[in-house]
Amino acid sequence: MATVEKVSVALSPELLEMVKDAVDSGRYGSASEVIREALREWRLRQPLREAEAERLRKAWTEGLESGPFAAFDIEDIKRKARGRLVDAVKK
Repeated sequence: MATVEKVSVALSPELLEMVKDAVDSGRYGSASEVIREALREWRLRQPLREAEAERLRKAWTEGLESGPFAAFDIEDIKRKARGRLVDAVKK
């Protein structure tokens, strides 16, 4: 059997109420079970969060390396695109 160490955790009133509700509903046998389940879920999600953070860092770097921002007018872009479409249809 694994060694178990008892720790004290401070929870906000909202989180404490969630833990109590989970136990009172019978979904969990104790507050410890609720916390263990939450920690298992957290451990499983950590690699996904780290991968997403890395993806965002790369996107940020690519954006910075792409050069300075150039202002644009969306209506002008639409107008030019419509003009190209009309020209393409005429051909």
